[in-house]
Amino acid sequence: MGLFNGMFSNYSEVSIQDLQSQYGAYLLPNEKIQTGFKLVRDAFVFTDERLILIDHQGVTGKKTRVASIHLNAIYEVTVETAGTGFEDSEITIHYITSPYHKSNNVQVAAYKFEFGKKFDVKPIYTTLMAIATENNKRLNA
Repeated sequence: MGLFNGMFSNYSEVSIQDLQSQYGAYLLPNEKIQTGFKLVRDAFVFTDERLILIDHQGVTGKKTRVASIHLNAIYEVTVETAGTGFEDSEITIHYITSPYHKSNNVQVAAYKFEFGKKFDVKPIYTTLMAIATENNKRLNA
């Protein structure tokens, strides 16, 4: 079942021990993995500081692109729960990409995650939304 989930761009949860052994080299000193999810080759990892996006590229997957979204940059989160038929659940995060979050010329981006219809996205959504709410309070204070 996990292989089919990966083929249809759906993430599945991975143990913290597996994430630590596979992606621990990308952690900052004292940074701790909270949870993570994986496709067939790609993954994303939540730490206490940021969201790490791992994109294995090419035929062999040896070339790897690692990107980070700092949790303090997330300002909006949307969720679409799975419907009937082949529809999957989606979470989209909107975040600030410019280095100064309180500037007049803020640059933003969005990133979408797709999960299988049986995956309960509500805990991830509520966690991300709590982060976004705190960030909005901080940014608009």
